[in-house]
Amino acid sequence: MTKGPKGEKRPADLNRRAFDIVRIASGEAEDATPSAAAQKGGKVGGRARAEKLSAEERKAIAQKAAKVRWGK
Repeated sequence: MTKGPKGEKRPADLNRRAFDIVRIASGEAEDATPSAAAQKGGKVGGRARAEKLSAEERKAIAQKAAKVRWGK
């Protein structure tokens, strides 16, 4: 599946995407975009996780990410 501009999942097949749009417009299905409360929860969760980690754990995570990013 491809992702939209806000990270939502979309079918790669254009016919399937058109079918989904028609279903949403006719009221048969609901739009699957995340609500504002869900988006806020993700931001809060990341900060809470960072506060729980020790400096050594944060450093290890950052080093691992840098190796993956620059190791290509």
